[in-house]
Amino acid sequence: MKQISLLIKPASSLCNMRCAYCFYEDVSANRECASMGIMDRQTTRALIDRTMCLDVNQINYCFQGGEPTVAGIDYFKDFIDYVDRVNTGKKITYAIQTNATLLDDAWIELFSKHDFLVGVSLDGFLENHNRLRKDAAGKGTFKIIMSHIKKMKKAGIHFNILTVLSHQLSKKPEQLFEFYQKNDLNYIQLIPCLPTLEGNARMDQYALTPHDFADFYCTFFDLWYQAYMKGHYMSVTLFDNLIPMYLNVLPSQCGMLGQCHMQLVVEANGNVYPCDFYVLDDYCCGNINTDSLQEIMKHEAAKRFLKEKRVLCKACDDCPFYHMCYGNCRRLSVCYYDAHYCGYKAFLTYSQEKMRRIAQMLTVK
Repeated sequence: MKQISLLIKPASSLCNMRCAYCFYEDVSANRECASMGIMDRQTTRALIDRTMCLDVNQINYCFQGGEPTVAGIDYFKDFIDYVDRVNTGKKITYAIQTNATLLDDAWIELFSKHDFLVGVSLDGFLENHNRLRKDAAGKGTFKIIMSHIKKMKKAGIHFNILTVLSHQLSKKPEQLFEFYQKNDLNYIQLIPCLPTLEGNARMDQYALTPHDFADFYCTFFDLWYQAYMKGHYMSVTLFDNLIPMYLNVLPSQCGMLGQCHMQLVVEANGNVYPCDFYVLDDYCCGNINTDSLQEIMKHEAAKRFLKEKRVLCKACDDCPFYHMCYGNCRRLSVCYYDAHYCGYKAFLTYSQEKMRRIAQMLTVK
């Protein structure tokens, strides 16, 4: 099936929270205009029209921020109404990554009615989350988010948890795993906390190091493996992508094999960028109001982005796992390896036998 996905930022970098390590605050601070405001109706409809005319069977509209719900629920209702009006038989899916603090009953109803996949940003247990993810008044947000998760569970909404793996959280794999289990949170994506683009000591204290990565995942994987062998499966994005690779199945996560792809990130003013990590002026590939998606994907900035090289690690030279990595995602790789040490290699070395065992079990089922 031919399909296309767009990552839409209807509220640009606007957010009702003040997270200590916000990567998009860092990205937006490194461009001429930090916030593009709220996406207007003209841009929204141009975006939808551009996708509807493509020769695809399925369109995946994914909303992110900043905090996308800051755009208001009427923005999303209007978006969906217009899609329904102009759709000529394509399958449509919706997803949203949200801090979940604004999810009242109206939002829950909208997500349920239109079968949204909801990603909830939650940094694990209360102590860690409230230290790093505060609202604009400086108050912790754990309690309200957990209450909204309960509402989503009751409504039958499909959701997963996105946890930023910071330097501090990497020291507590047991506590994090126990928290997920205790609260019946079984769909987990852990993303490394990135160092800033230009160096910001206040934010960089939270950045994950390659040693942090290896130490955390060796312990966390053992806990996950023990639970799995007892019949309890927790979906962890990294493991879900790595284990099938032992059966020669390609990973679905972008960048895991060192190859960048055009992601089509649409900012609130219609500017389009190749990757959420590179929503920067130098990588603008055109504007959805004036350029077709075909023109955008052939833009010189897009070509340059796809061709740019990365600096590999010394450990890559004789690495037995190079075919499972090829240097990995060029932005995230700073959390996997430095000039001489690779935490990703250390983790794969540690976990390979157990991962192979699970892969073999999957072939029998």
